[in-house]
Amino acid sequence: MSLLWLFGVVAAVELIGVATDSTLLQWLAKPLLAPVLLAHLLRVRRRVDPVAVGLVFATGGDIALLVSGDTAFLVGMGCFLGTQVAFLTAFLRHRRPPVVAVAAYLACWVAANLVLWNSLGPLRLPVLGYSLALSLMAAAAAGVSRRVALGGGLFLVSDLLIGMDAAGSRIPGHGLAVMTTYIAALLLITTGWLAATAGRARPTAGTGSPAGAPGPVSGNAR
Repeated sequence: MSLLWLFGVVAAVELIGVATDSTLLQWLAKPLLAPVLLAHLLRVRRRVDPVAVGLVFATGGDIALLVSGDTAFLVGMGCFLGTQVAFLTAFLRHRRPPVVAVAAYLACWVAANLVLWNSLGPLRLPVLGYSLALSLMAAAAAGVSRRVALGGGLFLVSDLLIGMDAAGSRIPGHGLAVMTTYIAALLLITTGWLAATAGRARPTAGTGSPAGAPGPVSGNAR
């Protein structure tokens, strides 16, 4: 039986916790989001790949961001940097991304950092580096499948909202917007990755796996 139903339950509890500002519900649910998807991935694939490693880093990032303070924020960012690098590695091994996607996401990276730069203070350089890895991951996701591409784009939107909050610009319904886009991103990336690489999980006798081209403050922000 698929574990995605359990992910739906955990995601619903987390969103209710965010909407009602319940710290208990968020501590109960948020640390389980990525692990449930990881369990689903391993149950289907039965091996560890870079996407699985990215979900492990995401678990650490989610826990860190439940803690208030700049130090926890930076630890969370570091964990999610690991997520982006792991996802990026997986996607680039699978297929080279379209040049237009790379150009578009790099342009967004430059524009977002120019807009937020003066408001980020000591977070400028960490955000600059993290957002570059995030943008490259989202661009690389466009080379995997439409579902993974949408997941990569939503991950960028979620973290852009966190970056705006760190810069002092919070939109109405910030917490729900951040978590909804993040939850959707993880789900789309995991399931899309499984679908796009299904043939690699079960190679037929005498044939190898298909060849792939080588190739961002509040501690409870998300």
